[in-house]
Amino acid sequence: MRPLLFILFWASVNLLLAQEGNNYAPNRMIARLTDEVYQSISHRAVSQIIESIPQLEALGQIYGKAEVVQLSPGNIPIYCFEFEDARITEGLMYAYRSSGVFNYVECDYLGSVQGIGNDSLIPNDSKFNLQWSLYNDGSFWAAPVVADADIDMTEAWIVEQGDTNIIVGIIDSGCKLDHPELNGRIWVNYQEIPGNGIDDDGNTYVDDWRGWDFANTDNNPTDDFGHGTNVTGIIGCNGNNSLGFAGVDWHCKLMILKGINSSNWGYYSWWIAGINYAVDKGVNVLNLSLGGTDPSQGLQDAIANALSNNVIVVASMMNANNDVPYIPASYPGVIAVGATDPDDTRSNPFFWSGTSGSCYGSHISVIAPGNYIYGLSYNSNTSYNSYWGGTSQAAPHVAGLSSLLLSQDPDRTPADIKAIIQNTSEDQVGDQAEDTPGWDPYYGYGRINAYAALIYDPAGISKTDYNTMRISPNPTNGEVKIQWDTFAFIPETLTIQSLLGNEVMKIKLNLVPEKYIYLNLSALVGGVYIISLEKPGKRGIQKLVVYE
Repeated sequence: MRPLLFILFWASVNLLLAQEGNNYAPNRMIARLTDEVYQSISHRAVSQIIESIPQLEALGQIYGKAEVVQLSPGNIPIYCFEFEDARITEGLMYAYRSSGVFNYVECDYLGSVQGIGNDSLIPNDSKFNLQWSLYNDGSFWAAPVVADADIDMTEAWIVEQGDTNIIVGIIDSGCKLDHPELNGRIWVNYQEIPGNGIDDDGNTYVDDWRGWDFANTDNNPTDDFGHGTNVTGIIGCNGNNSLGFAGVDWHCKLMILKGINSSNWGYYSWWIAGINYAVDKGVNVLNLSLGGTDPSQGLQDAIANALSNNVIVVASMMNANNDVPYIPASYPGVIAVGATDPDDTRSNPFFWSGTSGSCYGSHISVIAPGNYIYGLSYNSNTSYNSYWGGTSQAAPHVAGLSSLLLSQDPDRTPADIKAIIQNTSEDQVGDQAEDTPGWDPYYGYGRINAYAALIYDPAGISKTDYNTMRISPNPTNGEVKIQWDTFAFIPETLTIQSLLGNEVMKIKLNLVPEKYIYLNLSALVGGVYIISLEKPGKRGIQKLVVYE
């Protein structure tokens, strides 16, 4: 039986972690001394505080030196501790909180004013300008590029940024577990005591306190190839932390399961074991940026088991530029994801091979950005210059969006999530020869739109309704032509709202014979808006970009 004291320790750490956000300085914390401790050292200078308090001097031996700055004049003992080498971790915070000398200890969080027109959130991550998939202003270096060929994440983050209770499992080549961009995000198995050589939770895996390496049969799922670290970062890099990149989801936990070895291959048995492990441990979303062509009942059963346990499964279509039904992407219930370029065309080819390309076929669900996707390095904590290309990079955009949708409503089923993502995807944004109206085998239901998915109202919008409208030109700073399909419905009102839901214009329509109107929008300030065409029981929406 596990000692009660240890259970209480892990429960305390888990509670502390759940109370923390992820938008904080990586090496700074704020703390207030107890009045009793402060009175005992009040005659000392701020620079002498640590050496004057034995508990803090002892902690300094463990976690390294810290510079202390008093944050309030007079007799209010609140300070900022900035560590020279250490980073804020669960262990550090727990140790300082348990020292008995503080009323409270907390992270030094970051805040900012919001972005353009208060209708989007441009994070302060230093390399965000390279993440065209999340925010494409048309300036990305890899041509051709088209502004707004992205998944509208800056608008989506206004609506939802994630939840620490949602677990996303990544079966891949592992991950750089100590990367500062993933600080506080790696899933921990609190039922397991690290390093005691015992299978504490009885799941046959000894010391699996931070996932499992199925490729090497050990408890260290560290990346030795690079693919998994890139994929993990796309899903869950800490956002708005002034560092590197921003993930799609800023708060979910990332369960790292290594099913690809250093030579870039993995047995199906590793994947099956990984899927079943994740389901057993309560995963909510599974990202499978991998695949094979050989059929497997065992793999299909594992996927079916995940879906029956309300686990959303996202898989890549693969990169052979053909219609071969790779598994697990072609299994029923899976969200199968193809890849796009910075101009919204299907990736064909990817930058690394002239014969490559995003696979297509009757099983494709949606498509997402997947070429020239910058991400974390598996062998450096400071390099942000590497990029990958493939449907492997497209799938984690969808996995991250799935976790945001679950953060909104954890009762949504895999079928619900798949329907929302498909129903709100943007149709006819790519090559007109491939991206034909409605579902097609190259784009599926279209390129995903995170903002549209997060504001989706299944009672008011159907797939047909959402795509009934066309606006040109878009972006604009003047007159636009708004067209709709009268076979879908005849609208009665037109409404323009900001992304925060503020109504800026509403017009009653009485144009039954026509299926278009001209509208002068020169009075609108620059920003992003949502135009709605409505009649009782039906609604069509499209995004409109207005520039100054």
